[in-house]
Amino acid sequence: MRFDQVGVAGVAHVTPPVEVSSEAIEDRLAPAYERAGLVPGRLAMMSGVEARRFWPGPVRPSVIAAEAGEKVLQQADVDREAVGAVVFCGVCRDQLEPATANAVHAALGLSSEALVFDLSNACLGVMNGMALVANLIHSRQIQSALVLAGEDGRPLVEQTVDRLVADETLSRKTIKKDFASLTIGSGAAAVLLRRRESGDPQLVGEVHGAATEHHVLCVGGEAGESELSMATDAEALLEAGLELAAGTWDRFASTFGGDWDRIVTHQVGRAHHHRLLDCLGLDGERAATSYQSHGNVGSVSVPLTWSLASQQGFVAKNHRLALLGIGSGLNCMMMGVEP
Repeated sequence: MRFDQVGVAGVAHVTPPVEVSSEAIEDRLAPAYERAGLVPGRLAMMSGVEARRFWPGPVRPSVIAAEAGEKVLQQADVDREAVGAVVFCGVCRDQLEPATANAVHAALGLSSEALVFDLSNACLGVMNGMALVANLIHSRQIQSALVLAGEDGRPLVEQTVDRLVADETLSRKTIKKDFASLTIGSGAAAVLLRRRESGDPQLVGEVHGAATEHHVLCVGGEAGESELSMATDAEALLEAGLELAAGTWDRFASTFGGDWDRIVTHQVGRAHHHRLLDCLGLDGERAATSYQSHGNVGSVSVPLTWSLASQQGFVAKNHRLALLGIGSGLNCMMMGVEP
């Protein structure tokens, strides 16, 4: 899909104040590691995730998403009455009903004529939301839209650690499905798209793909569960994801070109990042990363990494930027942003 005159007015993120190192998590996992015959240091060594960020206590996803939304609205200095859609795209939500986007909309004091709804698709949610509202802007149904997410990964990590420590039957084999859960972090991010104005980078379009035969490779929060859990076949997920990404990239590059100044990928960990770049023949020096200090922040990962890289000057408005997203399911989306 090509978009006509869809501008990126801004992207912003919120970083939680508490840093939790992989070493600290492994200190708590010491009894489980001993039973499974694992050596401390494995978590950072295998994933490249040195630390992740958490809020000091429970938070509502709407509150942290609204904070990111407020930052991007002030950054872009837009008329709040002109925001025609608010889409919350996180894995975490305030409750099943009503949509978390309602609380965000109310907190930000936006127009009563705006579309307000949730869109959830694992780690790909924000990019799906961007594509949807870009189509609305492209067709002139709305003037601008706010796409945001807030993820609180702490409960999943804490409950996974407690469960592993309590599991007397734990082995090197059975712990593998929980390894990915220990790399999860927290954060919030917001992207503001609008009918393009002078100086706005342009969201030129997107290409997407699906390989839903792999939907069982990463499953979290199954109905009827009394606690949070996520079971991941990390090795199979990586290989299936690379195959899906390769096919999606071929179509993306043939449509929008293969030469990009900067690249932002979904931040799973070191192996996933480097294998993806190698698979697609992309230069790692052009790719922004955040997994080392933030871990995997679900739907927030791509916009948070983009926002951090922009803040640090690594991504500038004159760069051609490729956003390469993937989420369990499996689903993949690639987007281009140009000067």
